[in-house]
Amino acid sequence: MNKPSLQILLASPRGFCAGVSRAIQIVEKALEIYGAPVYVRHEIVHNRFVVQGLEARGAVFVDELDEVPEDAVVIFSAHGVPKAVPAEARRRGLTYHDATCPLVSKVHGEAGQHHAAGRQIILIGHVGHPEVIGTMGQLPDGAILLVETVRDAETVDVRDPGNLAFIAQTTLSVDETADIVAVLRRRFPGLVAPRSGNICYATTNRQSAVKRIAESCDALLVIGAPNSSNSLRLKETAQRRGCARTALVQRAHDIDWDAFDGVQTLGITAGASAPEVLVDEVIEVCRQRYEVSIREVSAAHEDVSFKLPRALDA
Repeated sequence: MNKPSLQILLASPRGFCAGVSRAIQIVEKALEIYGAPVYVRHEIVHNRFVVQGLEARGAVFVDELDEVPEDAVVIFSAHGVPKAVPAEARRRGLTYHDATCPLVSKVHGEAGQHHAAGRQIILIGHVGHPEVIGTMGQLPDGAILLVETVRDAETVDVRDPGNLAFIAQTTLSVDETADIVAVLRRRFPGLVAPRSGNICYATTNRQSAVKRIAESCDALLVIGAPNSSNSLRLKETAQRRGCARTALVQRAHDIDWDAFDGVQTLGITAGASAPEVLVDEVIEVCRQRYEVSIREVSAAHEDVSFKLPRALDA
């Protein structure tokens, strides 16, 4: 029996970004140097496949430092942590390494500079996301106001409208953030913007690639975790571009094939914390059901890399 035809539009760039690759390498290098166990505060990146692979090698993931035994090695996740966390690690004499993405650290630095200049800061981001918690934890309570939506931007109550700056979570929707910034600029014309955009290159490029394919797809799969901000934004981006049948899946076995009945053109992308092996897995399952042809659609070329911390770069 002949299998139906399926064209796959494969978004590029997709999958791992430089910050995610660096964070995973930090855990791997620490295991190599110190041996197991190495403790990691929170998921190193938001992907269970990655986390489970590191667990199998001896990484132990914990929620807070009080779960880390004395004299242990601990790593902070790529999303960044409040200043109180490394301070507590130092107080306890723990050996720690910070896997915060350098682009998140850049936002932390900008927040500190605005605060030193006496500006109140508006952070555009999602309530409860680890990156937001880490960024707000760089400064005293009240120094940073969180804005999540256009409605929040219309109503945020500031101390001094003429002395404000804004920063942003690195994994936001480019389009939604622009809408929020437009409202803030209308309300606060003197608002100081980041020297360069805070939404990172990887988030921007992956959303651009999805925009290029979404209107040509009958359906689209985003491979990523449900707690991954950048993966959720990819799903929303595809839907806003007219691809209503867009699903976020962690693995190939999560695909609801009934929901994709009659699909002839399928878009595939992956969030910045999803490894390429999971993309290959989805394509292989497609080949079992369809005669597959693949066309890669590129929105940007990426050649970014970040160095490991000096203590691990031996």
